Amino acid sequence: MQKSAPVVTHVTPTQARPGWPLIIGVAALLTLSLALTVPYQSDWWKVLILGVVQGLSEFLPISSTGHLLITSRLLNYEGSMDGTFEIFIQFGTVLAVIGFYITDLLKQARAFSGYGHTSDETQVARRFWLGIVLAFIPAAVIGLAARDWIKTVLFDTPAVIAGSLIAGGFVFLLIERLPQHFATTGDLSQITFRQALSIGVAQVLALVPGVSRSGASIVGGLTARLDRRTATAFSFYLAIPTLGAATVVDLLSELDKVTPDDATRLLLGTVVSLIVGWLSIGWLLRYVANHNFVAFGIYRIIAGLVILGLIGAGYL
Repeated sequence: MQKSAPVVTHVTPTQARPGWPLIIGVAALLTLSLALTVPYQSDWWKVLILGVVQGLSEFLPISSTGHLLITSRLLNYEGSMDGTFEIFIQFGTVLAVIGFYITDLLKQARAFSGYGHTSDETQVARRFWLGIVLAFIPAAVIGLAARDWIKTVLFDTPAVIAGSLIAGGFVFLLIERLPQHFATTGDLSQITFRQALSIGVAQVLALVPGVSRSGASIVGGLTARLDRRTATAFSFYLAIPTLGAATVVDLLSELDKVTPDDATRLLLGTVVSLIVGWLSIGWLLRYVANHNFVAFGIYRIIAGLVILGLIGAGYL
C-alpha cells in the first residue's frame, strides 16, 4: 500500500482557495453587519477602520494591539469597552488563519486521530500540535494572571506602545544581522519541543502592547534557529489558540457589560478583520519567501517616533 504524503512538512502550508459559497457567505455576513450598524450608529466608519487596522497588522510583526489602541485614541472611538473591542475583533483574524489553512488543518486532524494515516504521519501531527500547546502555555498563564493590570495600565499608556515599537524595531534589525547559516530548521515538522517552548516564552513579551504577538513569536523562532518562513508559518498556527483564548476569556469577563450596540460593532469589526486578515496572511508569506524583516524594523522605529511626537503635541 502506497503511503500518503506527510501531513505537516511544508514550510508554507497549502492556502485554501475561497470557493463561491464561502465568498457569498462572507459577503452576506459583511452586508448584515453593515445593515445592523450603519443606520443606527454614527461611528460605524470608525469600526470599519479599526477592523481594517486589525486585519492588516495582526500577522505583520508591527503590533495589532498597539496600532488599534493608538488609532482608537486618534479617532476618539468611544466603543472600546476598556479594551474589549480591540481584543475581541482579533477573533476575525483567528477565523482568517483557520480559513487560510483549512485544508492542512483537516489533514492534520485526520492524521492526529490516526484515521487513514500511517503511524509516522500520526506521530508527526501529534508532535506538531503538542509543540503548539507548549508554545501557547507561557503567555496563557501569565496573560490570565496579569490580565487586569495589562488592560488598566499598559493599554492606557501610549508611551509604552511607542517604546515597545521602537525597541522591537531595533531587535529586528539586530536579528537580521545573524548569519544566514544560523538557521537549522526549515520545516514545521522538524520543530522540537524545546524550540516551541522558546517561541512561547518569547510570545509572553507580546502581552505588552506595541511588542507584537507575531513579531515576538517570529523573533523567538529565529533565535531558536528556525528560518524566516518556518518561524512565520509557526506564528500563524500559534495565533489560533492564543488569540482564540484571549478573545473568549475577555468576552466572557465583560459579557454583562456588552449592549446590543456593542454587539453590532463587535460583529462588524470582526468580519472586516477576517477579510483583511486573510489577504494579509498570503501577502506576508509571499513577502518573507524573498525578503527579510528589515523593512518592518524600520517601520516600527518610525511609527514609535511618530507616536512619541503625537504625545508631545498633545494628540495622545
